[in-house]
Amino acid sequence: MASNQSAPWVGAWQVLRNPRIWVMPSIIVGLLAFLLSMLYMGGILNPRADLHRLPIGLVDADRGAPAGTANNLGARIVEGIAAAPDPGDTVSWRVMDEASARQEMASGKLYGAIVVPAGFTASVAALGAPAPAAPAAPTRPTVTVLTNPGAGSLASSLATAIAQQALHAASLQLGAALTGAPPTGSGQVTAATRLLLADPIAVAIAVGHPIGPHSGLGLTAFYYTLLLVLAGFLGGNIIGNGVDVALGYMASEIGPLRTERPLVHITRTHQLAVKCAMSAVLSMLTTTLIMLATIGILDMDAAHLPLLWVFSVCATTAVGVGVQAINAAFGGIGQLVGMFVFIVLALPSSGATIPLQALPHFYRVLSVFEPMRQLTDGVRAILYFDARADAGLTRAWLGIAFGIVAGLAFGFAMTTYYDRRQLHRIAPKAG
Repeated sequence: MASNQSAPWVGAWQVLRNPRIWVMPSIIVGLLAFLLSMLYMGGILNPRADLHRLPIGLVDADRGAPAGTANNLGARIVEGIAAAPDPGDTVSWRVMDEASARQEMASGKLYGAIVVPAGFTASVAALGAPAPAAPAAPTRPTVTVLTNPGAGSLASSLATAIAQQALHAASLQLGAALTGAPPTGSGQVTAATRLLLADPIAVAIAVGHPIGPHSGLGLTAFYYTLLLVLAGFLGGNIIGNGVDVALGYMASEIGPLRTERPLVHITRTHQLAVKCAMSAVLSMLTTTLIMLATIGILDMDAAHLPLLWVFSVCATTAVGVGVQAINAAFGGIGQLVGMFVFIVLALPSSGATIPLQALPHFYRVLSVFEPMRQLTDGVRAILYFDARADAGLTRAWLGIAFGIVAGLAFGFAMTTYYDRRQLHRIAPKAG
């Protein structure tokens, strides 16, 4: 103790002049900044260039011409769009009836749909009819594009833009065929009608699967999931530090006050058990407060509230258990490792803001096992798709179960190994 009291005090300049104090912070901070920039910006710069099999429905409800189905223009349009060259395999056109399309949109499996109406062929034929004595303004045949805002605003926007582009190309092809054919009946086709015949199809946009007005244009699922992940991640670290302070393994510093409790001799395995139990119990408190704030006070649109509460508790618990396991295994750098697992790699691969089909391949691979993707699918299914199992809820429950089991198995395997090697956390007291 005498040697510590006689040790000279040093100033800030003396510490800053020591190169060794700069090495590790410089490496970690620089590497973190570089990786964050690469991971976050790399997934959002050009979503259209990274498109891969974006799911869009094709519906032909056209009854065709009275003469028979051979003159069904709706079928020709649907077949032409589906067979159009797609070198990058950017779109997955799915031909189905309207009922099936709406079912697929209600489960989040379609981001949009093109619906050719029942009277499409008849309305096109009317354009080529001879002008009456008192001409009326000709009407363009209309094809509807259904949007799915529950799939996310960008996903729905991409699907709508692609559908409109495909219909414009189909309209020009149909117009070329119509303008090259002789007019039906007797009389002449007016100049206005010829202009319409050159590009006959009008596009109407309609919501295929509506969501509530307080749904953030389909983004509330992402932000609610982010709240759950942050509650589990930050809560896990706060719980871990609080337990370490209470057991005497870490000093508590609040402003200039520093306190250190008497050391409690406890194995790493039992410490992890305490922290995991507290994370599970306190997840009920954080979930209740999150729902109180978002639904009770801010009036976020939400249904199936008991299910949402149970799901949120389990999701937060899974993240909290994972954080405790990582911290127990990696020690001081555990928080950094956990941040990469639950935040840095999870956010860009979640498919919540940018659909997975518009992300580079690397992020689609990450989405297979990153927890935020699974949780987002579950929250989205509950909030927007009537808690349907096939909308991603089943996958989310499986992901939560796997996360809890894997976290507990990994964490207790590591702490048991440390305990058997007598690698305890007991710090020698100076005296």
